[in-house]
Amino acid sequence: MTSHAASALSPTKAVYTGSFDPITLGHLNIIQRSALLYDHLVIGIGVNTEKSPLFSVEERIGLIQHVARPWKHVEVLSFDGLAVDFVRKLGARVMVRGVRPLTDIAGEFTMMMANRQLDPEIETVFLMADEEYAHVSSSLIKQIAVLGHGRALERFVPPEVIPPLLERVRALAQG
Repeated sequence: MTSHAASALSPTKAVYTGSFDPITLGHLNIIQRSALLYDHLVIGIGVNTEKSPLFSVEERIGLIQHVARPWKHVEVLSFDGLAVDFVRKLGARVMVRGVRPLTDIAGEFTMMMANRQLDPEIETVFLMADEEYAHVSSSLIKQIAVLGHGRALERFVPPEVIPPLLERVRALAQG
């Protein structure tokens, strides 16, 4: 094993990256648990210009700040480019990834190995979503919202997200 000189990266600061479009109770579960593990947690909203998000980056930042307000040491920022570069720029040593059942494992493992090649000082920590959130995805949320099932959404997204989510899908449906 190769030894590296002492790094300026903080092991008590972690970054949880994703698109969060919209933020789900599964995401919030990972945020809550990560906030217990690290002194400073940054939620990094990745900007992917190839995708058409439901919510703008600014809207996602606002929604996440609102639902993450119980944790004073949680910060929400956006980034473009590689997540591993964003983590290093913030001076963190840990990248948190939430995983659902086996469907996520292969892709997350591949990404983790690529990140280790790009920056061996940054560790990826996987947190398995609690079982009641293991099936929740942003695409599932969007499907339920399109069908107008506001009450059903309560089981999948924070209550603060439901009104803007329903409003957005209604506006998109009307053209």
